[in-house]
Amino acid sequence: MLTKKELRLRRSRQTRIRIATQGVARLTVNRTNLHIYATVISDDGAKVLATASTAEADIRKELGASGKGATVAAAQQIGKRIAEKAKAAGVEKVAFDRAGFAYHGRVKALAEAAREAGLQF
Repeated sequence: MLTKKELRLRRSRQTRIRIATQGVARLTVNRTNLHIYATVISDDGAKVLATASTAEADIRKELGASGKGATVAAAQQIGKRIAEKAKAAGVEKVAFDRAGFAYHGRVKALAEAAREAGLQF
């Protein structure tokens, strides 16, 4: 019997193979119970071009006393932030890699906020 994590990683594997053939930078999302992380990786997979997460000190201050990064509002902030950082790194177009997570809730909020901030995917 496969664990929940193994099943998620199995789902993500096929997506990564498909994204590799597209030849564009990849926006990868990872979510945990406490935080959400977004990373833009170069098209060849060799370099990390931009990162944003709710674990960053200045984001935690913005989130207030609770510092909770496991909310849709926090995910929206990270989406905007990753889009700004990606544009600063010269990336306009990305492929969205949800890493086997369902496109729902925090993952969806991050993706939509990144789109609104000007990233194309």
